[in-house]
Amino acid sequence: MTAASALALSLLIPLAGAIGIALTGRNPNLREGVTLITALALFADVLWLLGAHLAGGPQPALMIGEVMPGLTLALSIEPLGMMFGMIASGLWILNSFYSIGYMRGNNEHKQTRFYVCFAIAICSALGVAFAANMFTLFIFYEVLTISTYPLVAHKETPEARAGGRTYLGILIGTSIGLQMVAIVWTWVATGTLDFTKGGIISGKVAEGLVPVLLALYMFGIGKAALMPFHRWLPAAMVAPTPVSALLHAVAVVKAGVFTVMKVVVYIFGVDFLASTGAANWLVWVAAFSLLAASIVAMTKDNLKARLAYSTVSQLSYITLGAALATSMGVIGGSMHIAMHAMGKITLFFCAGAIYTATHKTEISDMDGLGRVMPFTYAAFLIGALSVIGLPPMGGSWSKWYLMLGAADADQLIMIGVLMVSSLLNVAYLLPVVGRGFFARPAADPHHVPHGAPQPQSVGAAAAPPAAGSGIREAPLFCVVPLCLTALGCVVLFIYADALYGLLAPLAGR
Repeated sequence: MTAASALALSLLIPLAGAIGIALTGRNPNLREGVTLITALALFADVLWLLGAHLAGGPQPALMIGEVMPGLTLALSIEPLGMMFGMIASGLWILNSFYSIGYMRGNNEHKQTRFYVCFAIAICSALGVAFAANMFTLFIFYEVLTISTYPLVAHKETPEARAGGRTYLGILIGTSIGLQMVAIVWTWVATGTLDFTKGGIISGKVAEGLVPVLLALYMFGIGKAALMPFHRWLPAAMVAPTPVSALLHAVAVVKAGVFTVMKVVVYIFGVDFLASTGAANWLVWVAAFSLLAASIVAMTKDNLKARLAYSTVSQLSYITLGAALATSMGVIGGSMHIAMHAMGKITLFFCAGAIYTATHKTEISDMDGLGRVMPFTYAAFLIGALSVIGLPPMGGSWSKWYLMLGAADADQLIMIGVLMVSSLLNVAYLLPVVGRGFFARPAADPHHVPHGAPQPQSVGAAAAPPAAGSGIREAPLFCVVPLCLTALGCVVLFIYADALYGLLAPLAGR
């Protein structure tokens, strides 16, 4: 297999999978088998591309077509995109297993549409990851938005439709009204949109206008959820939990912060931003978003809403790393894309498992559930510790490098911001675990003593498990993936040097 054909397959495999899923929709077992085979095939293809990238020599590249002279649809491999491709393709496998348990366990409707849209979303995420220029990235960025709208509005309730409208309105509005303006400005000023090491802006845009162009990009990349363009993310929590995991870990928000990092490294250039100070304002905006979202998260009793605002905060870590315009800041922010993906998908998997087993959504109603669902709550603890940034979890490394980046930029106050934020992470995440394991459960009117017959009606959900009724986890297809992603948080801590080595060329190391 040639490098160009492997790049083409990274888009063709999920597209073929989407068609196969649609054709086998009448047979759930066959449909889900096609989903899993597609996910495994895509990951194998991306692994092949990783091997080709690490082997050195000419990097894999593919020209899809030329829209106009100098403006092409093209794919290529570089370190940041390689990491994002590995995240999206690898976590799709676990999310697919989890989706089977969740969608069946909750008797969700229109499951075929769900799996089809999911495959298209992964295809567009891979297009974003391997885009060779800003034009190609923008095209796939928009496809990602459109393909995930049916997933956000999946339940088709008035609340789901309202959440979907907010999701679509903010993301399309920011990308068309701001990001596209920045892209056109860049094209007119430089004559190219190619991702170039060291950037393409230097000497092409008046120094006083560089912060304006940067602002158009940063606020136009709505998927990065930088305040005040963050409301789409909590609004999208009306979606089923596998979709929330897609939004927060596998594709959507990671496509946002990935784009932020690509723009800083390959459009503006880290050294150019450092010498001009054009990103100094972004440091403070990111710090505000980072702290404000954490404070809001503490006020939310709904578990998914709390995790949503946690994501807004954690994405700002990555934006902050880019804005610091130092080698360690860029590496720390880029590493946090992977570390946060693994930790946050674990937390959302756990939230979905709790809902599937108990139909509880409010943290105040989850007292004592940790003794009934020990695997789920242990995994939640591991994911929470990674998001907080405590060893031996992967998140500790990315936050360490972010603090080194702040020190390199003489932004010592940002070290304090990162430390305060981690304390806020403790305040809104660990009480979920503490209440689950140690709080006394309230009397449950639905509780039936262990061993007694379980009253059921056809199609009705199972009665929520109560403390003292023994272990009653969600279906195995839900529990195994969350245990594996929790293990992944530890693996990323142990093998962080490999991730650092992959990303080191971003900083010229």
